[in-house]
Amino acid sequence: MTSAADERSGEASVADALPGARPSAFYRLENTVQPYDWGSTSAIQDLLGVEPDGRPAAELWMGAHPLAPSRVLPDGAARPGEDPRPGGGAASGTLADLVRADPVGVLGQRVLDQYGPRLPYLLKVLAADRALSLQVHPRPHLARAGFNRENREGVARDSPLRSFHDDQHKPEMVVAVSRFEGLSGFRRPTRILELLGGLDGDLVARMRSALVARPTEAGVREAFTLALHARSAPDVAADLARTVASVRARAETPPGSGAVAASGAPRRTSRRADATVLALAEQHPGDPGAVVSLMLNRVTLAPGESMFVPSGHVHAYLSGCAVEIMASSDNVLRAGLTSKLVDVDALLECATCAPGPAARPRLVDDGSGLVTYRPPVAEFALRVGTVSGSVPVSLPDAGPRVVLCLDGGVTLAGGDGAAAAETVLARGASVFVPHATGPVVARGDGRVVIAYVP
Repeated sequence: MTSAADERSGEASVADALPGARPSAFYRLENTVQPYDWGSTSAIQDLLGVEPDGRPAAELWMGAHPLAPSRVLPDGAARPGEDPRPGGGAASGTLADLVRADPVGVLGQRVLDQYGPRLPYLLKVLAADRALSLQVHPRPHLARAGFNRENREGVARDSPLRSFHDDQHKPEMVVAVSRFEGLSGFRRPTRILELLGGLDGDLVARMRSALVARPTEAGVREAFTLALHARSAPDVAADLARTVASVRARAETPPGSGAVAASGAPRRTSRRADATVLALAEQHPGDPGAVVSLMLNRVTLAPGESMFVPSGHVHAYLSGCAVEIMASSDNVLRAGLTSKLVDVDALLECATCAPGPAARPRLVDDGSGLVTYRPPVAEFALRVGTVSGSVPVSLPDAGPRVVLCLDGGVTLAGGDGAAAAETVLARGASVFVPHATGPVVARGDGRVVIAYVP
């Protein structure tokens, strides 16, 4: 068995992995901002200290995913346009390059053996002003099968008609930075029936019939399937307009004066669920996804609260800012609320329709100021919280780590002997810490996020 000390003996090769770079225990990250149209026009800009220009910034990617790998600069190297520090190398490459150049030193033998020469997670800051698509991420065997099938069919890797962009699953977790709104997992069939009750429209009538006949997981799947296939119906826009109008009328009914169920008892509705339908219908007119939202658990996260989304769970993020971490994959199967490809057959094959509450990761608060978020997957975990004062706080001491400063400023210290080093992170800055750097501590006065492989 290889010990952590043996694995860290690769430190010299990590330091030399980027030609011309000076030896470094830390690598500053230059990250891609994704300008998706649902993104916030201010949240990520404020984090990075850049002037908003009215354009959306939806996601900040920190990792080695091939679509947008972070660039790495050895700590002390010059940024473009800056004079190099004495002895500093100006060379840079991507984080993927660094991993390939020295996988043992960068990842550690344990992570390399489990995942191969790749960073197994992708860290993001997600900032949404509008709803993301209603979506599902495939489980591992379905990701491999779908990716290989589309390869055999000759679908180009960058084609908009491609559903599977790689062969990896994509469980993910969010930790709210601001108030964060979302949908995740299916409600109980009886609750769905309550929310669909009294609404006009042919589609919702057929969905109700499916659930009345089978108030089980099978009935939920049938009702969900009806909604997905309704996208292609010629009269779907007019039918959904009737449904949305009845939702609006219900939302405007004073509390206590609503309709009654068939049993004669007052019908239990939800003003938040109705408001969600109305908001989604305004953002995506004629899309059945607005009605599907009534089938899903409505979730609100306060800052620091979290949600885990297993592969197969139908979900959508609606608004707010969060730190998001996931297995390093771009496999997204969309069910609606989007202008992109909706592959109904592939999505239904991958979707889990078992009713149940939105999933949560396990939290561990050790009193250090940092809370550990541990979802039931092997690829990733997070430590999030505040470093305060001169007492150092230990980070995970092995494997590949990404550290992001959300606010204030912190100093990281790591390595030993000739390789001992410190780096300072201000708000919005991020660094990569290779396995070979060994134990790292943080001190200062700031809010940080640490991504690692547990």
